[in-house]
Amino acid sequence: MDKYRVSLTPEERNELKLLVTAGKAAARKLTHARILLLADGEDCLDEEIVSALGTSRRTVERVRRRLVTEGLEAAIDHKPQPPRPDKIKIRGCLEQKLIELACADPPRGRCHWTLQLLADEMVVLGLVDTISVETVRQALKKMTFSPGSSRRGVFRRRLTRSSSGTWRT
Repeated sequence: MDKYRVSLTPEERNELKLLVTAGKAAARKLTHARILLLADGEDCLDEEIVSALGTSRRTVERVRRRLVTEGLEAAIDHKPQPPRPDKIKIRGCLEQKLIELACADPPRGRCHWTLQLLADEMVVLGLVDTISVETVRQALKKMTFSPGSSRRGVFRRRLTRSSSGTWRT
């Protein structure tokens, strides 16, 4: 494996020193800046950087590579995880069925739908083989259903007593 050589310009080194001394940034960003400052030139080995900063060797290698290939900003900034559309289990038609089910009257003997009831009902209806309560929660969270909404949705408005003694809706 090739080792990427870090050679910072004086301006880049000053920028990183200011960032580290101010300490007003995300911990990951500060760690990456410290890695680059220590890796500048031929002075410090990766093992020394790892022991000095308490990070992994792979992180040091990754930061070095990103500096050389993509530049300083890419090396110190967090690279967000790519979206994972294959992980979304409830989409399109299935999502519509879940909403219809949640807006329908709850089962006999229940006041309202719970996430567990919705998940179980989707399995009983044969819409899915298995589904977790968390998946149902995330699908419903995407919607704009919330208590107090003027639209009829998953949560229905309840009568509450105000501090003045009158009932509000």
